[in-house]
Amino acid sequence: MQLYALGLNHHTAPLAVREQVAFDPLRLPQALVELTRGREVREAAILSTCNRTELYCAAEAPERAADWLAEYHQLAPRNISPYLYTLPSRDAVRHMFRVASGLDSMVLGEPQILGQMKQAARVAENAGTLGTLLHKLFQKTFAVAKEVRSTTAIGANIVSMAAATVHLAERIFENIAEQKVLFIGAGEMVELCAAHFAAQQPKRITVANRTQARGEALAERFSGDAMRLDEIGERLAEYDIVVSCTASPLPIIGLGMAERAIRTRRHRPMVMVDLAVPRDIEPEVAQLDDVFLYSLDDLGAIVESGLESREKAVIEAEEIIASRVDGFLHWLEAREAVPTIRALRDTAERMRRHEVEHALKLLARGEDPQRVLEALSHGLTNKLMHGPTAALNQSEGVSRAELAELIARIYHLHPED
Repeated sequence: MQLYALGLNHHTAPLAVREQVAFDPLRLPQALVELTRGREVREAAILSTCNRTELYCAAEAPERAADWLAEYHQLAPRNISPYLYTLPSRDAVRHMFRVASGLDSMVLGEPQILGQMKQAARVAENAGTLGTLLHKLFQKTFAVAKEVRSTTAIGANIVSMAAATVHLAERIFENIAEQKVLFIGAGEMVELCAAHFAAQQPKRITVANRTQARGEALAERFSGDAMRLDEIGERLAEYDIVVSCTASPLPIIGLGMAERAIRTRRHRPMVMVDLAVPRDIEPEVAQLDDVFLYSLDDLGAIVESGLESREKAVIEAEEIIASRVDGFLHWLEAREAVPTIRALRDTAERMRRHEVEHALKLLARGEDPQRVLEALSHGLTNKLMHGPTAALNQSEGVSRAELAELIARIYHLHPED
């Protein structure tokens, strides 16, 4: 059984493909159970974010997981296979370390991905699909990410997705303080965006959420107000900036709703930022002259210019990761020897018990203790040495030389002396 990582991300697949394989967070535990139902995949965790969907597995072969991913989302394998990557063992470990450290993110060094990986591990553990291998790998992954962030400047002056969202709005509206902002959803991404916009002191902040109580709680933090999702159509025209990130399987804002809002606004411009996967705002809305619609892929272009300043930090981070990958693989290889070590110790223990029982019988008959101890030590030595000496005597030629070298290394012998 080997470790594998497979999936697709913003490097390999456009948003239109990524949103087809995104997982509903509420259905993720059951999905994990289904993935590991057969014997091909023994352990599994799924990371599903705006920019990536990845399966981390302990399996005999990765093909089953790739087929399952397409089948689960009711897609033909050929529709996603051009965008999929499959990383075995060392590459999988290195990839997870890089993802958690923010080296594979759209915004280099962004910290949000580490929390998302921790959540993926918690969901898998609660679903019962996180075994010894993946549990150890996740714990090592989190430790490496912490080391990278604390010993390098990878997170210095970071441009987060939330900050990039504000930057997009500032392209159209020079002064955010004069604008009204609507947030659709109340998750972590919306919370981060709301914090960045609140720092600009907009004229109004409103949160629309399926669960109104949660929306009200978030709005209260930023001195805003809340509305129900079904009120958006009537009130959309009130807002200059709309930021949406929900887990809705269907769009929240359609072309018709946006057209009505623009007419009501007498064609004053609107900025819409869709951070959801699948998308909350129909792509056709971008065709409207007075709507500036931005997607996740657009955010990536904004932060591209900041990458060069962090090259040194990236080099340092990659060196740390390379070293820690070697350490984890050493643990993995050592673990494969555990059954042999256990069998060897069990055999030695049986020999020991046999010799001790024989010695106790001799002592019970009144034999001289010194002679009994001598006999015990000789008997135990002969039994322990019988296996390697017999193997040497029965081997020939090159095999004997290789075996002799191996035994000398195991017992720290120096026959040439």
